[in-house]
Amino acid sequence: MIKSSKILLGLSFAALLATSGTASAEGKPVGIGSGDQMSADFTVNGTKMSITRNQNNGNIIDEKFNKTSRPCPPFCIQPAILAPGVETIAELEVISYIQSMHNGDPVIVQDSRTEDWHARGHIPGTVSIPWTKLATKAGATIIDISEIMVDQFGVKEVEGIFDFSDAKTLVLYCNGMWCGQSPASIKTLLSFGYPAHKIKWYRGGMQDWEVLGLTSVK
Repeated sequence: MIKSSKILLGLSFAALLATSGTASAEGKPVGIGSGDQMSADFTVNGTKMSITRNQNNGNIIDEKFNKTSRPCPPFCIQPAILAPGVETIAELEVISYIQSMHNGDPVIVQDSRTEDWHARGHIPGTVSIPWTKLATKAGATIIDISEIMVDQFGVKEVEGIFDFSDAKTLVLYCNGMWCGQSPASIKTLLSFGYPAHKIKWYRGGMQDWEVLGLTSVK
C-alpha cells in the first residue's frame, strides 16, 4: 500500500511539473522570424493588413489540416523540386513576396485552390486563381489560359507568339505537400513557355502555414 502511494505521489509530482512548465510557457511572444519581427505589414487597396503568428502558446492546428492519410491518388506527396528552374520556397519568402506585390513590384502570389477552399481561409493579400482556370486537364482552354497570362501576368501576345520579357514573378500555393493543384497550374504554365525562373512554389501551402499559426483570412 505504501509502495502504491509513493508511485501515485511520484506521478502526481511529475504531472505538476509538466503543468507548471506548460503554464510558464503561456503568454510568451511568438515572432515571425529571427530578431524581434512580430508582424509583416502591407496595404491592400488602401486597407492595412498584417501577417502575424497566433500568440496563444497553446494553440493547435485547424482540424481541416490534421489528417495524415488522405488517399493517394489524388493526394500524393509532392517532390521537393517540382520542375527544373522552379524555386521551392518557404513561409518567410512568401511573406516577402506578398509585401513586394503590394509595393507595386511585378509579382503575383496566387492561391491555386478551388474557390470553396479559398473561402474557408487563405493567406492574406494573395490572389485567387483556381487551378481549374490554368490546367487543361481541368477543362481550361488555350484561350482561357492565354487571357489570364496576358490580362493578369504581364505576358504579351503577338500573332500567337508569347513574349515573357515583362512577365510577372508568380508565387503559387495550395493546401500543402500532398496537394496537386498548384503543381498542375505550374506544369501548364511551363508548357506554355512561362520562364521557370519566374515561377516560385510554396510547397508547404496552407498545411504548413497553419502549422506555424500564421494569419489566414476568410
